[in-house]
Amino acid sequence: MSPSGETAVIQLEKVWKIYQMGDVQVPALRGIDLEIERGEFLAIAGASGSGKSTMMNLIGCLDLPSKGKIRLDGTDIATLRESQVAQIRGQKIGFVFQQFNLIPTLTALENVMLPLEFQNVGTAGARARALELLKVVGLGDRVHHLPSQLSGGQQQRVAIARALAVNPDIILADEPTGNLDSKTGAFIMNVLSEIYRKDSKTIILVTHDFHLVKRAERIVYLNDGQIERIEYNNKARGGA
Repeated sequence: MSPSGETAVIQLEKVWKIYQMGDVQVPALRGIDLEIERGEFLAIAGASGSGKSTMMNLIGCLDLPSKGKIRLDGTDIATLRESQVAQIRGQKIGFVFQQFNLIPTLTALENVMLPLEFQNVGTAGARARALELLKVVGLGDRVHHLPSQLSGGQQQRVAIARALAVNPDIILADEPTGNLDSKTGAFIMNVLSEIYRKDSKTIILVTHDFHLVKRAERIVYLNDGQIERIEYNNKARGGA
């Protein structure tokens, strides 16, 4: 699968991100051009300092570029008010982070219900959806457990269920296996791969682990804030 403009869900056009460090300007991204197609499994890979975390923040509408444009479903996010960006982000993008970012005082069920409640879904509907998703990720018997009562892998599965709660078009996974052992990490990647194959979600994986990128359909390698190369893996959809 290669991006074709009309089917792109995210477009980056000559995107720069420059940080001001005292009197010095430090470019984290340098003129990035990239289209991400709807239903694609894309990996963004690179060593520490390559710019991948900055790129993740921009793709996830958590930050704005210093120069250039980012379009989400054809809309330039820089033209929107912050409240509009937050609403679009809440509806269209599900986030899975390395640190899980679960609320410690809420149960697994309540954590998954939270984004639905932010979107004004009623309690009964939010509960039913959360229960369904926790069963999908294999935690139907852990719904009333607090994060402290769950293993790291179980917490990440709760985070994936939470990311899917509002049925977003895009799942943005930032180092999702970084705090997990290799066996548990492989399980988490299997969950994401299954979501990709069955639900045709756009999966964007940000990682420094070059073993994980084999799961993706297309791999964008960053170096010093620029795209160094792009590789394709035509076997990814079939799970090979």
